[in-house]
Amino acid sequence: MTFSFAGIAVDTPEPAPGVVLLTGIPGSGKTTVGAALAARFDRSARIEVDALQEMIVRGGRWPGPDGDDPEADRQILLRARNACLLAGSYVGAGFVPVVDDVVVRRSHLDFYREHAPAAAPFHLVVLAPGPVRAWERNNARSKRLTTDWSFLDEAMRAELSGEGVWIDNADQTVEETVTAVLAATGLA
Repeated sequence: MTFSFAGIAVDTPEPAPGVVLLTGIPGSGKTTVGAALAARFDRSARIEVDALQEMIVRGGRWPGPDGDDPEADRQILLRARNACLLAGSYVGAGFVPVVDDVVVRRSHLDFYREHAPAAAPFHLVVLAPGPVRAWERNNARSKRLTTDWSFLDEAMRAELSGEGVWIDNADQTVEETVTAVLAATGLA
């Protein structure tokens, strides 16, 4: 038997109904909620931006708490651009992309908006359990961070206030948070 890809279209006549950028400080629940949210759609893809950073074999620079590394900042935008390129590909193929990234600065959010696929509405969802709860969650998980990033909560609230949908998921289950995201975005 011979197999051929001739005549198979990758993209669908109808693009996905939206793109979700799920953000919050480390420990806010982005990874867990992102996976559960993506699982609620018939067709979806989860784009974990940390995984895109890990694809850099040599020369990769993670952001540090001081925030004064121009190369790390450049790579923040590189991985955001790559996330948007992937999101665009998935949207065209009819899959709802759920992008998981720490976005604290308005300029970073603007970059996402500028590069997000135009074929689908862009939904910003900020998980905001507060710095104490996020640090508690960080210490209870296997992917523990040694740096306390809770100071980003104040910066995120100052920079992104009034943008997107904010969900205080401090006392919510993952399912309750997913339900709140779906209700707020209108995606089903």
